[in-house]
Amino acid sequence: MHPLDWIVLGATLALIVGYGVYKTRKSATASELLSGSKTVSPWTIGLGIMATQASAITFLSTPGQAFANDMGFIQFYFGMPLAVVLVSMFFVPAYRKMRAITAYQFLEERFDRKTRLFTAALFLTSRGLSAGITIFAPAIVLSAAIGVPLNTMIIIIGAIVVVYTVSGGSAAVAVTQKWQMTVILLGMAIAATILINLIPVSMYDAYHIAGNMGKLNIVNTSFDPGTRYTLWSGLAGGLFLSLSYLGTDQSQVQRYLGAEDERSSKFGLLFNATFKVPMQFAILAIGVLLFVFYQFVKPPVFFNQSEIDRAPARIQQQLQSLELEHALAWDFKREALVNADWEGARYYDGLQEQYRASYMDLLNENLSGFQPKDTDYVFITFILENLPKGLIGLLLAVIISAAMSSTAGEVSALATTTYVDYFQVFYGHKDHNEKRTIRTLVLIWGIAAILVALAAPLYENLIQLVNVLGSLFYGTILGIFLVGLFLKKVGGSQVFVGGLIAQATIFICHYLNSTGVLSIGFLWYNVIATLIVIGVSLLLHVGFKRGTVYG
Repeated sequence: MHPLDWIVLGATLALIVGYGVYKTRKSATASELLSGSKTVSPWTIGLGIMATQASAITFLSTPGQAFANDMGFIQFYFGMPLAVVLVSMFFVPAYRKMRAITAYQFLEERFDRKTRLFTAALFLTSRGLSAGITIFAPAIVLSAAIGVPLNTMIIIIGAIVVVYTVSGGSAAVAVTQKWQMTVILLGMAIAATILINLIPVSMYDAYHIAGNMGKLNIVNTSFDPGTRYTLWSGLAGGLFLSLSYLGTDQSQVQRYLGAEDERSSKFGLLFNATFKVPMQFAILAIGVLLFVFYQFVKPPVFFNQSEIDRAPARIQQQLQSLELEHALAWDFKREALVNADWEGARYYDGLQEQYRASYMDLLNENLSGFQPKDTDYVFITFILENLPKGLIGLLLAVIISAAMSSTAGEVSALATTTYVDYFQVFYGHKDHNEKRTIRTLVLIWGIAAILVALAAPLYENLIQLVNVLGSLFYGTILGIFLVGLFLKKVGGSQVFVGGLIAQATIFICHYLNSTGVLSIGFLWYNVIATLIVIGVSLLLHVGFKRGTVYG
């Protein structure tokens, strides 16, 4: 990278972190470390909720999804607006009424301690793993792109997050996320503007090219449960996943409970519902524009150059031959596109994919630990090869800021849950140095996230990995909360058993899914687990008198 890019990158990150540390330097109470100052504006709450969700994975993987496939990933978010309305109507009032710090305090008041501890443990497990992935995702791409060793990049990102989260806790996370989200939106807007200007055809023609090449498919009405993204999995599975994420995940709950009052909490959630889906649509649209761009600018056969650089000399001639064949197919495809010969363009596009598959097979046969999925590298490749000096540094700051904002929110929530739902439960309020304990927990969880990132394997697509992790646990958690909110006569032991059965069932389903015995889109895990918790709880309630076996 050019020195100017390093200066812009370093200055942007230093200003954000410095601002967070400065604004929270006078945080004097443990309460502010756990839940913020309660004086944060509703706009900041809304941006904070979006920033916690919008990890670096969003900006690296989502464009790659549309580039390689189509716009169908947007269906994942179709259930979110209704979920926000339901969370605002039922979850927020319940938490605000009892002045909860964590969502799981509600479960002990409604059920019993074991249900609270079990559900908090599910959150700590899922979010602890996800925090590591949100560090790993940008680190692996940035390390390949700018030549910094992967483990070094992981430690750098993790250390930056730990510094300001330890210093200011939830309050520091809240004030920095506002500026992180501002930098993110500004950077993405600049990248999209430059991309549009670099495409040598009008947006009308670009639209027709993308549409005729199958990149504008948005809604899939298939009823096949094995299809990953459909209208039905988005409306049902996406609704359940969003309900659990927004209503029961402490990394989200902590953001809106940091508001001054219930109205501000609801405003933050509704702000997120209003802008989240359009933002995701815009990011997917960038992926489609990247596809159009690479119809006129010759793309690499494989976007992860660091893997190609590892190829042994004995296969270089074969690789070069496949590169020439790929380039020739691209030339013919471009000519077909210019002449609006869509059938010919699709034929040569398929031919390109055949050469690309042969190229990857050759690398796979000759490289140990070869990582065949390169869609996460498409956007970063465009940035490094096409943006002017200085703006490259800004866009890299966008990616790292996104990693920082989401990871900081997760680490803060993990520390808060550990302290409130475990430390205070078992040790009461005997801690005479609460701030030191909370900061120590932030440090421990930050180190844990770094260790997970250091051990993480590369998945097919990183944004899918995070969503799969959430779906493994969120259905059970949501089922427990829904029973607590709406089935007033069901007892703690009944819902506890329902939760155990649901979680075991999902683990078995996922194993059978991964081995090919079953074919179920992961979004359906949320629906299945939620219904199992509710169904088992009701059966136990009906089958046994409350207060005897399952009281």
